[in-house]
Amino acid sequence: MARSPLELTPKRTEIADAALRIIGERGIAALTTNALAQELGVSSGAPFRHFADRSEILEAVALRVEELILETFPPDTDPPLQRLLALLRARAQVIGGRQGIGRLMLSEQFAMALPDPAARRLRGLVTRTRAFLLAALEAAQAQGAIRSDLTSKALLPVVFGVLMNLVFSQATGGARSAEADEACDTLLVLLGPPPVP
Repeated sequence: MARSPLELTPKRTEIADAALRIIGERGIAALTTNALAQELGVSSGAPFRHFADRSEILEAVALRVEELILETFPPDTDPPLQRLLALLRARAQVIGGRQGIGRLMLSEQFAMALPDPAARRLRGLVTRTRAFLLAALEAAQAQGAIRSDLTSKALLPVVFGVLMNLVFSQATGGARSAEADEACDTLLVLLGPPPVP
């Protein structure tokens, strides 16, 4: 009996990581059987010992992205402002190491090329990230750690926008090593108390 396409075995993870490298370097259209086999250093049929078709490979890619992104969520026990900044730094690091993640998360064209379950999985990560950021902002406001003259919902687009900018610069290879720290420092200023008139 064939394994579920949603189970990441070590070999499927290796293949998904190779696919992510191709996507990051050359785009999803370049993810062909031959390109994948060449990236893995195997025959063109070898990946299909582990997957039924290209669609299953793309589902495994989305599952691998989910696995990597979920690792970037800091513990709920950390102070809320620290959680928020830790998430930004961790995302920049994981996407900087795998540009294909950012390309998949940011591009509507890539999302349309994915099978529906894979696209839903990636959209779910965005929804979960927004909810995490909102909860951290609300908790930070409740503790008096950040400004309260604006609602947490009003601050969310600013924080989410900074995160998306980091993801974009990492995905396009234009990021500098200190960019995440600079973004966090800027957020601390923006989230701090409003200036006294």
